[in-house]
Amino acid sequence: MNKKILILGKGFIGQSLQRELNCKIDASIINCFSAAEKLIKKYHPRTIINCIGITGARCADDCELEKDTVLLANSFVPVMLAEAALRNDIKLVHISSGCIFNFDDKKEKPIKEESQDYYFGLFYSRSKIYAERAIEVLSKKYNILITRIRIPLLNAKHPKNILDKLIRYKKVIDILNSVTYIPDFIQAIKHLIKINARGVYNVVNKGGLRYPRLMQVYQKYVPSFKYKLINFKKLGLPRTNLLLSTSKLERTGFKVRDIDSVLEECVKEYLRS
Repeated sequence: MNKKILILGKGFIGQSLQRELNCKIDASIINCFSAAEKLIKKYHPRTIINCIGITGARCADDCELEKDTVLLANSFVPVMLAEAALRNDIKLVHISSGCIFNFDDKKEKPIKEESQDYYFGLFYSRSKIYAERAIEVLSKKYNILITRIRIPLLNAKHPKNILDKLIRYKKVIDILNSVTYIPDFIQAIKHLIKINARGVYNVVNKGGLRYPRLMQVYQKYVPSFKYKLINFKKLGLPRTNLLLSTSKLERTGFKVRDIDSVLEECVKEYLRS
């Protein structure tokens, strides 16, 4: 058991990290600063990985239904943890989201970490922006790492896995998006902690994924599966479809795999799980 690392939050990302890092994980409710410090005194970690966050029961739209709870988890908790971490001289790794930017799908130019072209159309996006802006400033002086992920893809069954969602929906949009393949994300987190990285890093796979491509790979192994394409623009729903740049992560020496290169591996392992 790695006692130097403490993961907060037992959701999809937290549990995935805990299995690989073999460290302590805690799902305690943090609603004030003293609650954050209490956890530090209980576990005495050298690094905290904050996986606390609400993405909505079905999708990000559901965050509109529980704004106070979302604001606490996504905006206030990261700030309280950052203050507790710097007071106790420990590292904070905050798992953030790439779903915070505007994007011109005609240019398809990957968004770099320093962009401030924020997207405020979703309450979920705003709640993540609030936290990022606050602790990003702190990361310039203190030991804080912010990792942005996008659309998690896992090689095992899970309700939050985009592959599970697409199989269940059977109707998909054809828009290019960055995707975070969770096995690669875990290796990136280990690498960034090892080199004591600070500041903001996009942690996604290189290139973009169009959902029909993933469905084609799945259909290759499950020929009976059928899906339909839908016109996203006609749905009229606010979304942040975008590409994130991986150049900063690559400059640290971490090998970022192209998203298309992991699809076969992902689907085959998914079907065995």
